[in-house]
Amino acid sequence: MAASADLIASSAWWKGLNKAMATRSPCPDVQPLVDEHLRWYPKADAALLSRAYAVAEHLHRDQKRKSGEPFIIHPLAVATILAEMGLDTATLVAALLHDTVEDTPFSLAHLSAEFGVEVGIMVDGVTKVDRSMYGNAAAGETFRKMVLAARDDLRVLLIKLADRVHNLRTLQFQPPHKRIKIAQGTRELLIPLAERLGVYRLKRELEDLCFAYLEGDEHDRTRAKVEQVRKDCRHEFDAVRHRLRDMLVSFRVKATVETRERHLYSVFTSGRGPGERLDALDTVRCLVVVKGSEQNAYLALGAVHGRWRPVPQKFRDFIAIPKYNLYRALHTTVVTDSGRRVQIIICDSHAQQVSELGIVAEIRQVTGRDGRLTRERTTDPEWLTRLLGWQEQASAEELLRGVRTDLAETITVLTEDGRILTLPEGATPVDVAYTISTDTGNHFSTAIIGGRLVGPSSPVRDGDTVRIITKDEPNPDRDWLASAKTGEARVGITTWHRTRAREHAEQAGRRRLADLVGEVRLVDSEAIGKMVGVARRAGHADLESLYTAIGEGSVEAEKVASHFSTD
Repeated sequence: MAASADLIASSAWWKGLNKAMATRSPCPDVQPLVDEHLRWYPKADAALLSRAYAVAEHLHRDQKRKSGEPFIIHPLAVATILAEMGLDTATLVAALLHDTVEDTPFSLAHLSAEFGVEVGIMVDGVTKVDRSMYGNAAAGETFRKMVLAARDDLRVLLIKLADRVHNLRTLQFQPPHKRIKIAQGTRELLIPLAERLGVYRLKRELEDLCFAYLEGDEHDRTRAKVEQVRKDCRHEFDAVRHRLRDMLVSFRVKATVETRERHLYSVFTSGRGPGERLDALDTVRCLVVVKGSEQNAYLALGAVHGRWRPVPQKFRDFIAIPKYNLYRALHTTVVTDSGRRVQIIICDSHAQQVSELGIVAEIRQVTGRDGRLTRERTTDPEWLTRLLGWQEQASAEELLRGVRTDLAETITVLTEDGRILTLPEGATPVDVAYTISTDTGNHFSTAIIGGRLVGPSSPVRDGDTVRIITKDEPNPDRDWLASAKTGEARVGITTWHRTRAREHAEQAGRRRLADLVGEVRLVDSEAIGKMVGVARRAGHADLESLYTAIGEGSVEAEKVASHFSTD
């Protein structure tokens, strides 16, 4: 029988657990996790990992997964996924314990006392997200919980992503309707987060697993096509790789050249119609990892473009202008000697790690050989800072819509002072203004692009320099919502009008009450004190909210006046 909360709180329970751990042989189940962690961090506290595992195993000992396997297999798998990416000790401990507060009598206070506040914050964040995801909360509200959890510690999201990867790997044991629900929720909420965090290793696996459950027939057909193409064209892949390596050598560029297979969902969404033949080079990309300075990537690009013709409009410089998720590389598509098109990605070794792991690579940079962070926390990515800036004002639906829009294809524009902004494709000058600041957006009048005036709904193009012209008084037009793309713009416009509507309602409500009881009674200090009591009896915190309710029609002015007359 599972331990009760009172028993866990007692020293006897801990003494019993410690005695059991002291008399048992080292647990073989957790040793691969410990070994993997020590490979990254040789001086890490292996005993702490073993202890966290022992506590989790003990607390979950009476629980089974849908497969019939012991429940402990799940948190161990989650921790292993994170260990393989090189996460710190505290994150792995939190991963091992992430279900204990939710599914056992083990309280957050017990956990924090035993394993530290840092671990407690992460477990608490995962628990709150889980309660929202598996309860009745709408998708937008769940996403808000994730954003707030990330504010406390970004690693909460990494644990949640690894948790979902393992759950999807074993989803076949769930009933069909639940498989669909979990896969849809993953595609709607967690894959966008993986994209935002730049953790492409997990994003790719999540996408392919969801693909298998949500579009099973298409998944199987795509897999069969890709396997056949790769089998038939293996020699062609090798020829492209060797030719690329030779041209880099001739230009004295030191680099490694690899072919990287695109994952199935990426191939499926690449634009080929159902009747079109899958091209061999649609299934792979060439990755060039230069040695030395990142500037050598441009030398490699010159070597490639010097021998193979680049395809117009297919070059992107993510080194000069990195993606929002830290990604830095050069992308180009060229026509080979045989007339084939091939996409080539060029980066240095650090950027290669970032391209796979995103924020994890940054966390690894601030983790010491003992597996501890060398500073309290990493800097929030710009996208998270922006989200936290307006999420409180946005409705849950607006928040989710804004993030989905931001995850679309992006363009880069410059402001007149040289600031670089990344915006969703189809963005307008209004989006530019609100991205600069809410105040700039509210005062937007017009914009100048390429020396000519443009209207608020004119699309901004990649590479444009945009000068925003403002007016003296704020007055954003509701019609801008029809063309605005960013969450900042939509929330900024909506919030301004909502605030103005409340102000107008407050003024109208006050005038209505003044007509009934007399203006003098609303400004007299003694009367104001009495009116506060009237407002509170009517369920309002202050006079302003009472006036607003009257102006909006949710409270009858006559009833308030009758209370006033009896006071």
